[in-house]
Amino acid sequence: MTALLSVSDVAKSFTMHLRDGIVLPVVEGVTFEVHPGECVVLGGPSGAGKSSLLKMVYGNYGVDAGAIQLMHHGEAVDLATASPRTVLDLRRDSIGYVSQFLRTVPRVTTLDVVAEPLASRGVGRDEAQEKARRLLARLNLPERLWALPPATFSGGEQQRVNIARGFITDHPVLLLDEPTASLDATNRAVVVEMIAEKKRAGVALLGIFHDEEVRTLVADRIVDVTAFAPRIAA
Repeated sequence: MTALLSVSDVAKSFTMHLRDGIVLPVVEGVTFEVHPGECVVLGGPSGAGKSSLLKMVYGNYGVDAGAIQLMHHGEAVDLATASPRTVLDLRRDSIGYVSQFLRTVPRVTTLDVVAEPLASRGVGRDEAQEKARRLLARLNLPERLWALPPATFSGGEQQRVNIARGFITDHPVLLLDEPTASLDATNRAVVVEMIAEKKRAGVALLGIFHDEEVRTLVADRIVDVTAFAPRIAA
């Protein structure tokens, strides 16, 4: 089966320009694949490079070496060398992302925040909002909040908006950065089932889950990021 996402020999470091240009290596030689219907979880302690790796896969961080191949309309595209315009095309059609934090826009309602990814892909406003309503209801966000901007919501409420926005599309690859971190047990269970539905639909998922119970329920494989720690020269 063709992998929808393939990470090959990827390396990343950060240069601390305010600290005399000190170079901090993060990972090197990272190699793994994610296939349709599979949830691969990045494992390892805080600081191992999990979030940095996820941001490289989404194109937020540059790559020092290696390749990140994403299937896009039947062809493999290397995110590590893709132009900014190509990255935007990939995000529109092929790769979604649920981050830990909701980036809110003043005066935009919760319903429109969730529906926007569909609207930007040409789905009609009524259809996009109807799907947004179903997701928000499923995630137990009170209907009285749907017409309000989510900037003043609690952390758990904002995260449910974030999850609804990330899950509303049918991207073949979906990245999940601690999607259940701010949720109660009821809504964690909802998200676990939503992930299972994505897997049954053939979506390839790559995620970070510090909640051991959730990780056990969703992970098909765990990639230990500490295995790709940079080698320190003697």
